[in-house]
Amino acid sequence: QVQLVESGGGLVQAGGSLSFSCAASGRTFGSYIMGWFRQALGKEREFVAAISRRGGSTVYADSVKGRFTISRDNAKNAVYLHMNSLKPEDTAVYYCAASLSLTGVTTKGSTYDYWGQGTQVTVSS
Repeated sequence: QVQLVESGGGLVQAGGSLSFSCAASGRTFGSYIMGWFRQALGKEREFVAAISRRGGSTVYADSVKGRFTISRDNAKNAVYLHMNSLKPEDTAVYYCAASLSLTGVTTKGSTYDYWGQGTQVTVSS
């Protein structure tokens, strides 16, 4: 089992940048595909980005491609999300998640086994 704790959310103006980190407990962090999801008020949770176990493969939602970067450091049991050129529509609670999926990097929330508590990002116009 792994516990995930996000940090680094906050308020930023449109066009600005913000970075998150997600710290994971346990000794098997490298066994998990890691992902970031978000949920805006009144909307369903949506996929943002995911990274393979060793970090060699990444996948992004079309809405964030070219603006967001996911990375991981298995030695530090951490995954990161760096966001540039933020837009008001990026406002949401952001969650990191861990998946034991055997099918590779996955974008489906249902394939993720563990979730963090979420951190709020608010982008003002």
